[in-house]
Amino acid sequence: MKKNLDPQKFRLLNTDEQFRRIVDDYARDLYWVIRPIVKTHENADDVLQNTLIKVYKALPGFRFESQIFSWLYRIAVNEALSYLKKHINKHKGDYLETLTNMLHADPYYDGNEILLKLEKALLQLPEKQQEVFRLKYFNNLKFSEISELTGTTQGALKASYHLAVKKLKKILSEN
Repeated sequence: MKKNLDPQKFRLLNTDEQFRRIVDDYARDLYWVIRPIVKTHENADDVLQNTLIKVYKALPGFRFESQIFSWLYRIAVNEALSYLKKHINKHKGDYLETLTNMLHADPYYDGNEILLKLEKALLQLPEKQQEVFRLKYFNNLKFSEISELTGTTQGALKASYHLAVKKLKKILSEN
């Protein structure tokens, strides 16, 4: 996880300068928060744009009650989940089948059968377990950092992670 901008210095910047700093310092990280949720590069780019627009509009009201990246993370995840729900509803298909098809269509997974199998297995977990597993396993975050990002207690996160690992082992062993 990136270090947060110094809130004291950040507050002194005007909205445009704050936004430029956010884009420069966090756009790449936000992309990789969004990408696993929406599955394709094109979708991730669209959601990142929507996220940054929301961030720009909300910047004047940001009260520094949380870390800057924690605030950005929640906006990005909410945008990604909203986008995904709209996309799935638009195609009127089975949620899991649609996401699996998106994975197969994405060149990021070409030739990486292990990653593709793990992603397919992850799709079968509840959203919260997916999120906790991704942050812990792929981003190598500590439960304290995940707690800060998600606003969930460390105990609940540990339980979600444990359940996710248990379910993933079962799903992957069956396949």
